[in-house]
Amino acid sequence: MEIEEINYDVLIVGAGPSGLSAAIKLKQLASENNQDISVCVVEKASQIGGHTLSGAVIDVTSLAELLPNWKNTNPPIVTPVTKDYFFYFTKKNALKIPNFLLPNTLSNKNHFVVSLSEVVKWMGEIAENLGVDIFTGYSAKNLLLDIKDNVVGVETGPFGILKNGKKSENYSPPIHLKAKFNLFAEGSRGHLGKKLIARYKLNAFSSPQSYSIGIKELWKIPENVSRPGEVWHGFGWPLNNKVYGGSFLYHMNNSQISLGLIVGLNYKNPWFSPFEEFQKLKNHPKINKLLANGRRVGYGARTITGGGLFSLPKLYFPGGALIGCDAGFLNPAKIKGTHAAIKSGIIVAESIHTKLQEKNGTSLENYEEKFFNSSLFTELNKARNFKGFMSKGIFLGGVFFKIENLFLPNQSFLNLKNKKEDHLFLESAKKFKEINYPKPDNKISFDRISSLPFSGTNHRDDQPTHLLLSNKKTPLDVNLSRFQGPETRYCPAAVYEYVSSTGQPTEDINSAKELKINAQNCLHCKACDIKDPTQNINWITPEGGGGPNYERM
Repeated sequence: MEIEEINYDVLIVGAGPSGLSAAIKLKQLASENNQDISVCVVEKASQIGGHTLSGAVIDVTSLAELLPNWKNTNPPIVTPVTKDYFFYFTKKNALKIPNFLLPNTLSNKNHFVVSLSEVVKWMGEIAENLGVDIFTGYSAKNLLLDIKDNVVGVETGPFGILKNGKKSENYSPPIHLKAKFNLFAEGSRGHLGKKLIARYKLNAFSSPQSYSIGIKELWKIPENVSRPGEVWHGFGWPLNNKVYGGSFLYHMNNSQISLGLIVGLNYKNPWFSPFEEFQKLKNHPKINKLLANGRRVGYGARTITGGGLFSLPKLYFPGGALIGCDAGFLNPAKIKGTHAAIKSGIIVAESIHTKLQEKNGTSLENYEEKFFNSSLFTELNKARNFKGFMSKGIFLGGVFFKIENLFLPNQSFLNLKNKKEDHLFLESAKKFKEINYPKPDNKISFDRISSLPFSGTNHRDDQPTHLLLSNKKTPLDVNLSRFQGPETRYCPAAVYEYVSSTGQPTEDINSAKELKINAQNCLHCKACDIKDPTQNINWITPEGGGGPNYERM
């Protein structure tokens, strides 16, 4: 079969907030100037929003800039924040932190509690109504380059390849999607974004990027305890002061609660399990009381690119640019990234429109220039030391950041930069006492396997694995022998397990024979790609349409 080629002015990989905002803005500008700009968005999920997961409380300032009339378009943004609490948790108690002690960045005034997967579905409808072509269920597998090493498009993954590499009777060849401008909006640790950063050395002058993993559940609770718009953020228990992270609980409409734990992937203890810490969180008396007569209706996980301003790579490369979490625009001090992702989409669309008008090539240096002169840069610059302060510990770091906010809001002389990548923080298991987590009660706490059906995760079983090991001996020789198999604990989907010669799970170095990869479980969070201590695991896109299928997440 011949490979089909389809050409556009602009190709966008990823139908999240940044990709869709770029598509919408391009079409708006084309309409305002009586132009015809062809735009395509390719999305690996089977439906728009299927791979989108966030808290989420959103700041709607960027959305209002993109869609000034958004409130009159029947948006799924209907629950304003009514009460805003920040707690310090101990094992049994929750101490409310007075607002005057908190940085202004943590205020949620005029923000909304939403399902981000529903928001991007709505944005997708707007984009399609403006004439954007959206291809769902197609993974962007490879970069297409010309003889001058310019990115000219992507090759989608084929369908129907078997585990042995042969073509099945249902085989469909890849498609070549080509464009003058190629935008990568894949989210955190994007598969092609990672390749682009390495190929063009986009991070040559950046601090190492840092990531967190967010684990979330959606609960249906009795109407009499539902308080739509009430927002809780917390720090402290179950995490100790040496582990960066915190919890959230948002009262949504429809008597639902969005509940989660965010953990920095720069933790040191290989016995630590973010998933199990989240199960502990739910048994805190203040949270357990809300969940006691409820039921879980959703589960998921994703990583978050959170290094801030100093970790941003160069934003453009020959033939395109990185936007949204593929670049890392989240404001860690605000615990928010949706508004920043949308703003990055607006900025890049305006930059492309200028280039098309001037017929001035495909290099988007004006996108980076426009960013440095934008409100987004100003916001990230004010928060540039947040992660550096947090490395001193949650308490001390919070105090330092508050002081900087009060006395040096626009002219801080400090530049606290991240010094190493997350996987380099992990230390030998011998330095720590093994953590024995409690067994789930299957009412409030659960195991990972029983959680997966609530994410809608599905992959075709007979396709090649999308989790590649550079060296098959390394898991046994290094990960298990030195770190006691951390991939069995940081993965929120039970993808990885060490097995004996009989196929039985084991973490005994003497009886383990191989690392078994249950790729069909994968939530596409990419924690393994980030946290693997030897960087031996490479996450690539599976066949299009596979993975989670989130609803209201």
